[in-house]
Parts: sequence; structure tokens; C-alpha cells
Amino acid sequence: MIIDTTNQNTTGQIIRSLLKKEHTISIFSKEAAYAIEAKAIKMELDSGKITLAIHYTGSSLSPYLQNDTICFDIEASHPTPGIEEEIYNIEHVPAHVIKIDTCTYHLHCQLPSSIFSTDNRRALRVPFILGMHARVHLEVFANELNVEGKVRNLSVGGCMVYVRLEDSMAFTVNQVLPEVTLEFPNGETFNTQGRICHMRPFGSHDYAAIGIEFINMTATMTETLFHYVSESEFEAAFRSGVQDSSSRAKSRLFIADAKEKKMQQKEERDQTQNNQRSPLLRGALEVAHQLQVMLMFAKNKDLFPEESLYECVDSLLYMVNQDRKGLQYALAFLHDEPEWVRHAIQVSSQLAMILISRDPYASQTREAVAGALLHTMGKPLLISEQLPSLKIRMSPSQAELLKEHVVALNNRLTTLGWTASPACHDIILNANERLDGSGYPEGKQAAELSEHVRLISIIKIINKLTHERNGQQPRQPLDAYRWVNDCPTIYEKSLLVEYIQHFGLYPIGSLAKFSSGFLAWIMDVDAKGMPCKVNVIKNLSFKDTSIDTVLENSDFTQIGQLEGTVNPTDYNIHMVNHA
Repeated sequence: MIIDTTNQNTTGQIIRSLLKKEHTISIFSKEAAYAIEAKAIKMELDSGKITLAIHYTGSSLSPYLQNDTICFDIEASHPTPGIEEEIYNIEHVPAHVIKIDTCTYHLHCQLPSSIFSTDNRRALRVPFILGMHARVHLEVFANELNVEGKVRNLSVGGCMVYVRLEDSMAFTVNQVLPEVTLEFPNGETFNTQGRICHMRPFGSHDYAAIGIEFINMTATMTETLFHYVSESEFEAAFRSGVQDSSSRAKSRLFIADAKEKKMQQKEERDQTQNNQRSPLLRGALEVAHQLQVMLMFAKNKDLFPEESLYECVDSLLYMVNQDRKGLQYALAFLHDEPEWVRHAIQVSSQLAMILISRDPYASQTREAVAGALLHTMGKPLLISEQLPSLKIRMSPSQAELLKEHVVALNNRLTTLGWTASPACHDIILNANERLDGSGYPEGKQAAELSEHVRLISIIKIINKLTHERNGQQPRQPLDAYRWVNDCPTIYEKSLLVEYIQHFGLYPIGSLAKFSSGFLAWIMDVDAKGMPCKVNVIKNLSFKDTSIDTVLENSDFTQIGQLEGTVNPTDYNIHMVNHA
């Protein structure tokens, strides 16, 4: 056991180093659907005392205060662009709360003197800090689905890992994992079985923290794990300055091999791209993040986070009112989000755009948009061994199973005791119904469908046709309009015309091809629906060279006449963010 012999509080030293960088502090609770952002206003390094200030408009802080303690994450950006942020998690910190005014609180916290803590079995828990990391591979269903993540702490009893929020929808609390594989930077691995103890949103970068208990361990496996925990303990002590650096070399476990270095370089490139997002795209991505957090709580807790839902709705409505065209362009770049999330946000945003243009003050718009955001949430609720992922090319039986998503969501909301408003409930239940009764889940016909349902059915089918789904190539907007127009018994023609009037034959966010061989994202259209501003990204005469040039219509002679819109994948164009 390594003992901290320094005079200063080691935890405080690490936190102070993170506070010197651009950072975010989030106070969280496993019982609350969203974190409270905090600001450090005072730090006493010797004593390890820190004062956090928060602005909180909720009725009570009690969900975040368990036995007068709080838990928080600190995320600090690395000064070098592209390098992964540093995240430090600390739990059960004694805190004394002082109310300053109606919404402002100061939390006087006492940090632990040591960076090490114990798990529920009183075993040493080692945090992975100051650049320490190991990868984890989780087998969710035997021989079916594997999820990758990173280790945040480790003990002989288990570990906490973080995975993409999208991947967390396959997990439930108490679920047994057939295999958990820890992979250290030097290539050494450790395999065991696991059980999920708890889940929560992790930080603000679309991750979920998952607590895993190791199970069915043999004596040999336990002995091996003790070695890895011991090496991790030394590395954490070495990096934090607790351990004298002259006593021995750093642990070989955390010296990256060639494979690990290559993976780190790719992650750095991806991180650099993520740092270039526009404010509107960041706003849309925050809604995507919250939808997935809502799913996590609806699936694993006995509550529905209604407040988070309406924060998402209000955020979308605000962006529509402030910059409709800018939001429409940003929405085209939701390419890395889960399909059900991307579809829900794009459909609900377009619904909001049309309803606001009809009547900016209509009382039911907010509720209709709430229903549109929720209507696909039942799909991830159906993930099981029969349907291990929503990303797979589905068999006919799996596609039929997926049609149960409306019923699955409605049943879950009923179990949680949450009752949607009539306008919201109408969209949730009926968005998949059709005029001729060929829709699902109840096969309702035109006379039974509200105006909002008939409109959203148009928006949904065009969105479906213009995106790749279950191996089917996306149609261009004009082809999608023709397809819908040829189905007058299923979709209302007058609403199709209204949709085209709003979004045009060359919608913002489409990839256009010009006669001189240039490809460009359409950023804006004029009153006639013709592109008037584009971002030129490729000259097909030089396929290995990328461009990033914004042109107004007065300069279009440089790239030729508009020929139409095209599918980005046909030209090996990746949806790199230019929004």
C-alpha cells in the first residue's frame, strides 16, 4: 500500500492543476437526470478545502446531497488541440451548503487527503488520473454485441468504465456481461465476467459511466487482478507525485505499444474535428445528449425526466426562432448520433419550423414537438438478444419486432407514471399511422388522424427516404418527393406541397454537384428555393484534395451550373463538420 507522505492534500493538488486549464465542473447524482454546473471560487490547498458556487432553480438540492456529501466530475481541456480532455471523478465529498440568494448556493467541501479510496468490499480503488487509461471491451450478449470503452477506476472487486452514451442503451442495471476484457496500453489483457451495478451520464461529452462488479473469479484470476491493481496504484502515485520517481521506473502496463499509439492518434484527429463545431450544431448535439440521458433514466430508474424533455423542446424552439436556416444546415451534420436520435431531432425541428411559420403563438406547438422528440425512444427499449443492436441490417422478423417501439414506449411511460399532454400523446401514439390504415400500431385511417399527425407523417417519410436505412441507399430529395406524391392514399398531397414550399427541391444541408466537377454543401437558398450560398468541399478533378471555401451565388460561375443533389457516400465524402 502506497502512503501519501506529502504535506499538501494530494486530491487538492490534482484538482488545482485541472482548474488552471479550461474546465467544467459538474455536480451529479445517480438519481438525477442532469448535472448541475458549478464554479470553483475558493481553494485551500493545504487543508484540501474547496468552495463551489452553483446556480440552481430547482425546488430542492436533496437529490444531489446524499448524507451531506456531493459527487462531481471535473473535465479539463488539454492545451494541445485534439488531445483528449482530462476527467477527474470524485464521490462522497462532505459538503456544507449555504444559500446566498434565491438561486445561488455555495458548497464548502472537504476533499479527501488521498487520491485512493475503497469500494463496497473495502478493497482499494485506484483512479485512472493524469493521462492514465486502459481500454475495456464489454460483451453485452453472448457472441452478438460488443461495446468498447475506457477504464476510469479499478479495484479487485470491479471497475468503473465509460462508454459512448449511444452504446449504453444496450445495458441495464443488474445485467450480467458474459465477458469483460481490460486492455492496458502495453497490450496486456485481463478477462472475466461482470455485472452492471449502476449507470449514469458521465461529463458533458456524450459518455455514460458504468459501474461493473467482477463475478465468477477464480483464485488465479484474482491473483492476476491484484497485480494489475497494484501496478495501477503505483502509476497513479507516480503521476500524482505521491511516489518518489527515483524508487522505480513507471509501470510497464501504461507504456503504449504500437497498436495503442495508432489508436490514440486516430482519437486525437477525431477530437480536433469535434472542437470545430458551430454553436447551432453544439446546441443540437446537446439535445441529442439529453435524449440519450432521458432514455438511460427511463430505462433504469423509476422516473421520467420531464424537465429535461421540455428543456430540449425549448432549446429547439429557440434555435428555430433565432436562425431557422442555420439550424437546418447544422442538423445535416448529426451523422454520428444514433439513428433514432438523429431522426427524432431532425423530424421535430422541421415540425417546429412549419408549425411556427403557420402560427408563432400556437399553444400546441410545444407539446407536438415534445411528442416528436419522444416518438422513436421506444426503439432502443426493444434491444435484446433477439434485436441486439439498431445498427444491424435487420431480418424481416427483427423489422417486425421494431414496429413494437410505439407500444414499448407507451408501456414504459405508463409504468413510470408519466402522463403526456393530449397533443404530445397524439404524436407519440400515432406518428406512424397512415391515411389508408396501413400504418402501425393500430392501423388508424384518415378520419382518425389529427392535422399534426398527418403533417409529421410527411416529414418522417421524407426523412426516412433521404437517409440510409437498413442497407437501403438514400434517395435525393426530388426523388423522395415524387415517391410520396405517388402515394396519395397514404400521404396528404397538400401537406407535401407545404413541405416542399418550406424546404425546397434543394434543401439546406444537401450535397450539390456543379457542372465543373465541384461538390458543395448547400448552406442557404433564395426565395425560389435555389442555392445562394454553398461550402465547396471537393473538386472531382483532384479527388485526393479537399477544399473548404464558402461561395455566394454571385461567385457560382467559378464552379459551373447546378446539376442537382448527390449522395455523399457515392463520392467517398465523409460528413466532416463544416456547420
